[in-house]
Amino acid sequence: MEQLKHECGVAMIRLLKPLDYYEKKYGTWRYGLNKLYLMMEKQHNRGQEGAGMACVNLDVAPGNEYMFRQRAEGTDAITEIFKHADENFAGQLYMGHLRYSTTGKSGLQFVHPFLRRNNWRAKNLCLCGNFNMTNIDEVFNFLTSQGQSPRIYGDSYITLEFLGHRLDREVERLFQEAVSKGLEGVEITKYIDNNVLISNVLKTSMPKFDGGYVMCGLTGSGEMFSIRDPWGIRPAFYYKNDEVVVLASERPVIQTTFDLSAEDILELNPGEALIVRRSGESFTEQILEPQKFSACSFERIYFSRGSDRDIYVERKQLGGQLAPQILKAVNGDISNSVFSYIPNTAEVSFYGMTDSLRSLGHNVRTEKVVWKDVKLRTFITEDAGRNDLAAHVYDITYGSVRPKEDNLVIIDDSIVRGTTLRESIFKILDRLNPKKIVMVSSSPQIRYPDYYGIDMSRIGELCAFRAAFALLKDRGMEDLIKEVYTLCRHFPTTENHVKMIYAPFTTEEINCKIVEMLRPEGMETPVELVFQSIDGLHTACPNHPGDWYFTGDYPTKGGIKMVNQAFVNYMEKQG
Repeated sequence: MEQLKHECGVAMIRLLKPLDYYEKKYGTWRYGLNKLYLMMEKQHNRGQEGAGMACVNLDVAPGNEYMFRQRAEGTDAITEIFKHADENFAGQLYMGHLRYSTTGKSGLQFVHPFLRRNNWRAKNLCLCGNFNMTNIDEVFNFLTSQGQSPRIYGDSYITLEFLGHRLDREVERLFQEAVSKGLEGVEITKYIDNNVLISNVLKTSMPKFDGGYVMCGLTGSGEMFSIRDPWGIRPAFYYKNDEVVVLASERPVIQTTFDLSAEDILELNPGEALIVRRSGESFTEQILEPQKFSACSFERIYFSRGSDRDIYVERKQLGGQLAPQILKAVNGDISNSVFSYIPNTAEVSFYGMTDSLRSLGHNVRTEKVVWKDVKLRTFITEDAGRNDLAAHVYDITYGSVRPKEDNLVIIDDSIVRGTTLRESIFKILDRLNPKKIVMVSSSPQIRYPDYYGIDMSRIGELCAFRAAFALLKDRGMEDLIKEVYTLCRHFPTTENHVKMIYAPFTTEEINCKIVEMLRPEGMETPVELVFQSIDGLHTACPNHPGDWYFTGDYPTKGGIKMVNQAFVNYMEKQG
């Protein structure tokens, strides 16, 4: 319902045969380019603020460009960059990126891939990723203590500079090695290009980072790599045969693009890197010691495409598990209840919910009650007008509910900020005059911000947090608020002190307060919220235990530090 931003997508292709092989077999020199385009379009859901791609051609003579890049902003960025992909983009290495921003920074300079230039082929580095680093201040301080002066303070640029610095050291190591072997001139360059060990670069840089990431890179000498964070927070899948090595953020992207089964595709393990040498040799290597496995459960609930075989099953189960709570909410009166969903991402959990109710012997009545209209352009109006237009982002099917007779049960994948519920959904559903609205979330209450790549970094925007905070004030518990503020301010990295804000209340108490806060003025229909339980989440998604948005159990020290700092920022803004 409320579009969550930033869950970037990556795509990589390494062609293993000579370029004329693909032209003869597939009838076009654009084989690799076309496959990259498909992989990026199939991940368009992951980033609509911008897109970029890079290409390296290993067959270019000195004096000619061999590393190419195109970037564009906006929802049509993919079309834009491929429109300008001429014959310069005939190469063996391709990398693509789809961007959402967690920082709010915009402009072409923030669109991936990032490029670090040098006259030595092997020192050129092009980098992109699906990531957010939680300790970029520490990495910045380390770089400056080494005498470097990064041009921009941001995790993308600092990551580029840090890996670039370590790549420089690797090239210099090989230079000394080549000289010791008696090589001179061009022979030194050839020796360097053919012997770069990307694992050395990664092992001397990535241990410095705290965060969730899939980092991807190309070098001018023809090395390709991708590394996954040691907690397995962000996802990456790969496939290789005798023609190609490919990697993407989602499994069905590779399946569809290359006509493969799910079993053909492997998942990159936590702390593991996929490396393709200049020679075309490819392998995985453990770069970082795996930590407590914390694969992001929100990938399964919301971000990844529901066309993935396992995700489809999991989303159905998330909806199906809620049947007992829904029956209770409508007092068992299924015959006088209409079931629907918020388009489009909640459709699969809706099928699971209704299938489960039918399996219990109920005759379930379903309707498409809510329709999502084309995004309205509200930026040209004053604030009051903007809110009025925002109320019409969704529309309803009139006559789908019997006024004052039918309960209306609506399922969504998550309730984050509550803005769309207050400004649009509740207002338009109230027009149908149902007996009761049961708003169902297939995920648990989102209580804590995310710091590993999703645009949920401001704690005060989360409706569950605002509700718990308001309850503390309602009940005269301001001393607890002050205690949490003191702990967060003086002990920011020990434990998540914000959990104390929720401790006095049941889920039901917070639900009631959320309804009270989100109910539009003049709304008459009673509303009840039903959320997934934490146990239910893990039952449906057993292989993705990362649940910090719901429980506050951050897998890294950086996440704990940032949630405590977020509370301090919220309090100081309030005061």
